[in-house]
Amino acid sequence: MNQGLLSVDEALGRLLAGAEPIAGCERVATREATGRVLAEPQLSTMDVPSLDNSAMDGYAVRVADVKAVPARLKVAQRIFAGFVGRKLEAGTAARIFTGAPIPEDADAIVIQENTATEGDEVIIKTPPAAGEWIRRVGQDIRAGSQILPAGIRLRPQDTGLAASVGIAAMNLRRRVRLGLFFTGDELAMPGEPLPPGRIYNSARFTLPGLARQLGCEVVDYGIVEDTLDATRAMLRRAAAECDIIITCGGVSVGEADFVKPAVEAEGELLMWRIAMKPGRPLAFGRVRAGVRSASFLGLPGNPVSSFVTFVLFARPFILRTQGIDKVAPNVIAARADFDWLNPNPLREFLRVKWNEAGGLDLYRTQDSAVLTSTVWSDGLVDNPEGKVIRTGDPVRFLSYAALFQ
Repeated sequence: MNQGLLSVDEALGRLLAGAEPIAGCERVATREATGRVLAEPQLSTMDVPSLDNSAMDGYAVRVADVKAVPARLKVAQRIFAGFVGRKLEAGTAARIFTGAPIPEDADAIVIQENTATEGDEVIIKTPPAAGEWIRRVGQDIRAGSQILPAGIRLRPQDTGLAASVGIAAMNLRRRVRLGLFFTGDELAMPGEPLPPGRIYNSARFTLPGLARQLGCEVVDYGIVEDTLDATRAMLRRAAAECDIIITCGGVSVGEADFVKPAVEAEGELLMWRIAMKPGRPLAFGRVRAGVRSASFLGLPGNPVSSFVTFVLFARPFILRTQGIDKVAPNVIAARADFDWLNPNPLREFLRVKWNEAGGLDLYRTQDSAVLTSTVWSDGLVDNPEGKVIRTGDPVRFLSYAALFQ
């Protein structure tokens, strides 16, 4: 049915087969590492906890001293987190607080809810079991064990974990340097006059924003004149300075579409027509500049098409170039609260939004020129070719939260 078109999965497979992780890494302080890609596994420098400690506020006791309840014990010391108490003498208890080290010879914690106090004594109301409410050395992490694998983008909790075992700096992949430029003499920038027939360049805001959220160092080369010479010159410059070049527009075969012949003149190019909507045209190749070369991705100029093809194709390519293995976004099984009775023979990516009933609503129009739909929606329904959707049907949902990281 879709003769001459690549499937989405086939195109993505070919694209990722051409992605090569960038070389080079840098030492970065852990406090500055969030959002960066880890180049090496991180091993714990210590046991966590490093000492047996109390999991609750209460009293450290010797189980042998509480043979029957209620039992009275003299409170001989108070132990706060960060301080080490004295050896616990027979017939005494230690007032202890969460995280404080267990004193020598104590073998249980009685939580304060199960006690009462009278003067300098504590009354134990429930019999403790040996080891109760005690966090043991290494219970969470053992010294020398791997806490973080290589090839992940570090989240705040990841850098927090590294810091918790004393890791002050880590070797990270250098940032992917991504060059962007836009073609089309009809494009203008906000703040400029808008003569009849021209449009403001929304993609110059959308695409760099998406790339920065993926941790790229973005070089915005702006709008390039619609000539072959200007396009070739910009490709050479970007290839000399960047790891990946992404263009928006000009990848068709019209008389004013110069990206295709320019890339072919400066490197090599594959042009794919993909069985998807919105989207379809996608270009992939390499551009050379002397001894250097850069990967090339050419996205369609339509604002929604460029947005969708970026998150579905450019995103995983960038992640793989950063050295990240897991590039597929998580798919959420969701309920359609809409009817889609005239599906396209192409694989569709429908803009949808969560509703208060826990289902998905469909944007009023799926026209690929309506950028409003990307702002209104929470993500995309990945709908197979020709599939009718009726209210209540299960659908595959791709959240923007997953596609933007």
